[in-house]
Amino acid sequence: MEILVATEKPFVQIAIRQIREVTEAAGFKLALLENYKNISELLVAVSNADALIVRSDIVSAEVLDAAKNLKIVVRAGSGFDNLDLESCTAHNVVAMNTPGQNSNAVAELAFEMMLYHIRGGFSGKSGTELRDKTIGLHAFGNVGKYVADIAQGFGMNIYAYDPFVSERVMKDNGAKQCFNIDELYLKCQYISIHMPCNDITKNSISYDLMKKMPQNAVLVNTARKELIDETGLLKIFEERSDFSYLSDIEPNCKAIFEEKHKGRFIFTTKKMGAQTEESNINAGVAAARQIVEYFKTGEEKYRLSR
Repeated sequence: MEILVATEKPFVQIAIRQIREVTEAAGFKLALLENYKNISELLVAVSNADALIVRSDIVSAEVLDAAKNLKIVVRAGSGFDNLDLESCTAHNVVAMNTPGQNSNAVAELAFEMMLYHIRGGFSGKSGTELRDKTIGLHAFGNVGKYVADIAQGFGMNIYAYDPFVSERVMKDNGAKQCFNIDELYLKCQYISIHMPCNDITKNSISYDLMKKMPQNAVLVNTARKELIDETGLLKIFEERSDFSYLSDIEPNCKAIFEEKHKGRFIFTTKKMGAQTEESNINAGVAAARQIVEYFKTGEEKYRLSR
């Protein structure tokens, strides 16, 4: 049984060592394809694989066609829009992710961007503080809970909106429940977004929502850029000089921001949320363990494909 780790952005070496320990202890062979430059290398490598671990690598119908023996693919991370789930189902391949393994890293990044921004990029100019400010969490899953935990340490007033999470869970994690999304955006100077991207949520952060935010609004996006209606975002920036946007990936309209709105945005050059040694290890090892459990017991707890 061969488990292939195929990553354009490699895991840290300690993660590979632990992944190897997990797979070989179970009697499986580990194969590595790291730093590959084109899809042809991936197509060759997956031809013998029974299981596949990826990070942000695209697992398309073409990849699945080449992977004749493949039974399971695990995305080491929570986001899974790089997996073609429909094709996985058509090829009888189980697709999974590893939710929660990089949640703290993403939550910390949200605050790192906020602090850098409100202190003027550490330029020496006078800034503002987070204490007693309001922060709204748009979705309250694993990352949202970590953000709430950190926000409590800063002395922030925390609100959350998530139709799939109970008021009790929010209260237990230090957040007050908003019963509709308009209430969240009206109340909170800071909004931190933690939704997955799908057909329902794509472009759902609209101009109408953003314009509800109070004075000196800061919209923080460590999820996916596709959640934001960029036409609406540019419109609110033209209308409100107090509005800021901090994003863990460059928007398509980056050039306009650089030309017209300097000092009011932060964009990472590539998605950085999971780029810590700890989350790198956690997600990779979790992926290996899920594959071993699937082959040993049939466990499908984090199955995405149907």
